[in-house]
Formats: sequence, structure tokens, C-alpha cells
Amino acid sequence: MAAKLSKRRRVTIGGLVVAVAAIASLLFLRGRSGPNNVLTLYGNVDIREVQVAFDASDRIARMFVQEGDFVRPGELLAELDARRYTASANQARADVVQERANVAKAKADIASAMATRANAARISARDARLLKKGTVSEEQAQTDESALRVATANLAAAQSELALAEAALKSKEAALALAEVNLASTRLYAHSYGVIEDRILEPGDMASPSVPAFTMALTNPLWVRAYVPETYMARIYLGMKASITTDSYPGKVFRGWVGYISPTAEFTPKSVEAPELRTRLVYEVRVYACNPRNELRLGMPATVALALNQAVPPANQINGLGCGEQNHAGGHSEIH
Repeated sequence: MAAKLSKRRRVTIGGLVVAVAAIASLLFLRGRSGPNNVLTLYGNVDIREVQVAFDASDRIARMFVQEGDFVRPGELLAELDARRYTASANQARADVVQERANVAKAKADIASAMATRANAARISARDARLLKKGTVSEEQAQTDESALRVATANLAAAQSELALAEAALKSKEAALALAEVNLASTRLYAHSYGVIEDRILEPGDMASPSVPAFTMALTNPLWVRAYVPETYMARIYLGMKASITTDSYPGKVFRGWVGYISPTAEFTPKSVEAPELRTRLVYEVRVYACNPRNELRLGMPATVALALNQAVPPANQINGLGCGEQNHAGGHSEIH
């Protein structure tokens, strides 16, 4: 009787061990793929940053934005002391005016030389006829023919002067265009929507193309950098829709889509909030996010949920994914 009871206990304990192991395996798999075949990824919000610098060199006269300011394309950020560039542009304009006058004079000289040659040609032709009749001396005919040759040479010289004047005018106009570009380069404009992160220089500092004046964070595109285990690579694809959540905005879901999958495997970075993945080979993915109110910020931890049972979109629709019209620092269209 005791032997049978002991055997039953061993069977019961063995069954419990198997059940516990099965439950643990199920919980592990659910923690990875989530309920209803959903893959959960952990990562951080990432954006692009640019170092904004002047195209010209001089001292900064004024700056119009501070750290944290939203800026739009074409918005004036700062300007240099432009006196030197203004003087150069004014001199270039004066040179162009002078060369245009030289071109006008050369054209007038050509008109005069053409008239003189036409008259000399008429007289020389008349003398040639009269010489045959004997009503004009050969000396006079030779004199008039010589005058025609001189008039022809003068016309050619005037035409050469016009060509030189026109070439000089083109050179001065090019110099003026360069001077105006240099003058315009003393004003620094935003090239896209963004947020001023750092005002590196201040009025009075010497600026140059190699010294950034601002660091600007672009508000679009914005993505979550996450990492996918190798075992799931066959189940994700470009254009896959995603849901993004953060601890900063509990209960709020940001729409997104998979926009980049790395072709190279790597070990999971230590910053990822999934300890069981840190020693495994993974692939970086970028899940682009719709951020209409600029709530997602650089470095913010985020959780990405991917439903693995989605239908694969046609290839010609992947580039059309986006957020439509959203207010990135003032309401510009989403960059795909």
C-alpha cells in the first residue's frame, strides 16, 4: 500500500513539473511575441540632427532664435556683419554699369565704322568706273581705294573692341552675381522644419562655414530604433504597420510603420530593455512614427507592437506610407 502511494506521489509530482515547464514556456513565448501573434519590440526614439552654419565668414551681428524654438523652412535664424559684402556688391554693380557703357560705345563705334566703310566703298567703286573713262586720275583712284582698306580695318577693329567689351561685361556680371551670393550668405536661414537644440555661437563670435552656429533637430522623419531577433526576420517586412507606446504618454498609441530593416546582423545593444535578447544576434529596424503634436522626443524609450498576421502590402504602396498632413512645427506634409 505504501509503495503504491509513493508511486502515485511520484507521478503527481512529475505531472506538476511538466505542467510548470509548459506554463513557463508559454509565458516566455507570449512575452516575446505577445498575445494574438503580436511581436513586441523595445527601443528608443531617434531623429536626425544637422549642424547649421553660415556660408560666409564674418562676425555675427544678430541671432533671432533660441534653444527650443520651432523653425520653418526659410525662417531667418541669424545674420553676419554684412558691411564688407555690401561694399563688394556695390562695387560689382558699378563695374557692370561701366562695362555696359563700354559695350554701348563699342556698338556706336561699329555703326560709325560701318557708315565710313560704306561711303569709302561707294567712292572707290565710282573711281574705278571713272578711271576706265579717263575722267579721274589713277592717283586719285588709288587714294580712294586705300581709304576703303583703312575703313575696313577700322570696322574690324571696332568689332574686336565690341567682342572684348561684351566679354568684360560677362565677367563683371559674373562677379556681381558672386558678390550678391556672398552678400546673401551673410543671412542664415532654416532649410527645413526643426527645433533649435543648441545655440553654439553668439553675436560677436566669428562665424565661418566650418563652424556651426546652431544644432537643429529635424522634426521629420522620426522613428523608433529597435531590434528584431533572427527567428522573426521571415515574419516582418517593409511597410508593416505598427503601434507605438511610451511611458511618457500612458494609453496613447502612435501610428507607425516599418521603414528600414538592416541587412546586417549584430549583437543587441546593451541599452535595449530586453535582457534575454542582449546576447543574441538581432537586426536593427526603424519604425517610423506619426508625431503630429511633437510629443515624441529624441532618446525617449518606446514600445513597438507589430501584428504578425498582417497582409504584405504591394511593393508600389510601400513608398506611399505616411501620416498625411501633420503639424510638425507648423503643419507640413509628412516626409515618406
